[in-house]
Amino acid sequence: MEVLRTPEECFDNLPGFSYSPSYIDDLRGYEGLRVHYVDERPKDAIRTFLCLPGEPTWAYLYRQMIPVFASSGARVVVPDWLGFGRSDKPVDDSVYSFDFHREMMLEFVERLDLQNITLVVQDWGGILGLTLPMDLNGRVSRLIVMNTAIPVGEPLGDGFQAWKEYVANRPNLNCAALMKRACPHLSEAEALAYEAPFPDQRYKAGVRRFPQLVMIQPGMGGIETTMRARLFWAEVWEGESFMAVGAKDPVLGVPVMSQLQKTIRGCPEPMILAEAGHFVQEWGEPVALASLKFFGDIS
Repeated sequence: MEVLRTPEECFDNLPGFSYSPSYIDDLRGYEGLRVHYVDERPKDAIRTFLCLPGEPTWAYLYRQMIPVFASSGARVVVPDWLGFGRSDKPVDDSVYSFDFHREMMLEFVERLDLQNITLVVQDWGGILGLTLPMDLNGRVSRLIVMNTAIPVGEPLGDGFQAWKEYVANRPNLNCAALMKRACPHLSEAEALAYEAPFPDQRYKAGVRRFPQLVMIQPGMGGIETTMRARLFWAEVWEGESFMAVGAKDPVLGVPVMSQLQKTIRGCPEPMILAEAGHFVQEWGEPVALASLKFFGDIS
């Protein structure tokens, strides 16, 4: 497998993100592939926030939420999917599959022995992440869910189809420009932090592939797992849940999230952010604070 590793100097200018990188390169079944993660670990932390980014972002997306979660005394772990951020990037597009990423994250959680997890998900962080708890033997106790879905072979609407075609026609998708359009309040330097992992087009196999992997047609890889996940959240889940929705998301906005809320057993009415778009974490500080108050971690 041909793999690229983004040079560390590409990450020299990351405004608002001073966290030291942690790496692991011997996950079972992924030996030699280096996975990056942020690991803020206050002494004697008894709870872990596991924050999963999506397409085409990386741990930088959670920079407004990490300090809020950590201030509650919890451990905060934010891994980068293979193909994104500081993690290694297989060059061949065909390497990227639902199971490839899901199994990696299951191994990651087991290897770090994360317990009492508050799972924080958005976008592909949710498409993958919402399938994890049912196979993690009670490690996940709470959920914070933002604009995402559990696709099971049904269309997600014209907005997603347009996005899928947009990426397919842009093999060197400009991630900085995308984030600036989606989050107009970002500074130029903040937007460029999302392009930093990708020195050139060869590094962007994951960026190209993720939209094509969303299960919007019967028979696509991962549907059996996502169908199990829907049943888990509807019938088995007993933890607490908090939902926040960026209302300006044209693809995974209020209508899709309303359906997801009905799927998740006991999920309360969502926090609606009228000015936020798809990348809710870019409006993340008030979301993190509201979730901590909801869970009773802070007064």
